[in-house]
Amino acid sequence: MVNKDYSQVLTKIDMIAEKIYNDLQETKIPYLNLPTRTKANIKFDDKLSVWKYGKSSTERNAKSLDGAYMILRTMYMADFIKEMIKVKKSSTLREMYYISEGWDLAKFHSQDESNLLAEDLEVITNCMREDFKLRPEEDGARVIGNLTIDEMTRNNTKKKIHCQDDVGDAGYSIPYNVEKDKITIKSCDADFIVAIETGGMFDRLVENGFDKSNRAVLVHLKGQPARSTRRFIKRLSTEKKLPVLVFTDCDPWSYRIFASVAYGAIKTAHISEYLATPSSQYLGVTPSDIENYELPTDTLTTEDIGALKSELTDPRFQDNFWKGEIKLQLKMGRKSEQQALAKYGLDYVTDTYLPEKLSEMGIIKK
Repeated sequence: MVNKDYSQVLTKIDMIAEKIYNDLQETKIPYLNLPTRTKANIKFDDKLSVWKYGKSSTERNAKSLDGAYMILRTMYMADFIKEMIKVKKSSTLREMYYISEGWDLAKFHSQDESNLLAEDLEVITNCMREDFKLRPEEDGARVIGNLTIDEMTRNNTKKKIHCQDDVGDAGYSIPYNVEKDKITIKSCDADFIVAIETGGMFDRLVENGFDKSNRAVLVHLKGQPARSTRRFIKRLSTEKKLPVLVFTDCDPWSYRIFASVAYGAIKTAHISEYLATPSSQYLGVTPSDIENYELPTDTLTTEDIGALKSELTDPRFQDNFWKGEIKLQLKMGRKSEQQALAKYGLDYVTDTYLPEKLSEMGIIKK
């Protein structure tokens, strides 16, 4: 999807402007059609094994003043993207929001508006944000494991990095662009990937040497994972044929982190096949673990309960495992964190919990 030759991107952007221009020439009210980007409009794609937008669509038009402003902003953003490509510059999403201050009536009221429009342009053009030279404020997360990559430097030379020997305790930092023109995965001598929600648990596994003792690649998701993190996991899993295990807290928001890695996020369903790893499995912490390991817990909040009930109707959580675990958690009224395993000592998670869970899942032999 990321293009070294940006001519196709420019052509697709020009097609948007041409569509609006032709509408005006024919005295029609300008409009653009987009898939409805809601939970109700994501459907499972059997061929790709990910969740994609369905057939429901919405129309962005200039019938109202707000709609006319949105069409105007679309034209300004398209022109801004074309200019960046031509002068070989890039912009953060935050910079683009502030640049719109110079667009007079087309300026955005909030960064949420500009981010949403950038996503709309992805959907319309079937390109990715990276094709538009747009990047987030933050890079991806951290990686440690017996993995060697070649990364293109600022001087357009390849630098070989071993993600155990050439990094500190923080690991290798995933850049915002992890496509093949920037990163090549040279070799990987590991048996599986553990994607970890919290920095504290990532650091615990690193300090305890779990990557070496269990031939694992550890990836810190840093909460809800950035696109580059999900794309890196997808590439590593696909190219090196490694299973992915997602290790999070035991709450509804963490289950959505898993869903974004495995099934695709609702807001990026148009590019799920590039970001999601359908073979991913949920490692824990589960509501059953709370009972089986007698973990410390907190009471579910009203927001937690609402989110869990919402997940019962979310098409990504309809298999028997998720229905059973979510119903159990609602019955218990409790939630727990990864760090709750420290109740039994700092080594318990790597010496007991993870080996037991991974053995049950057939990933390792205990």
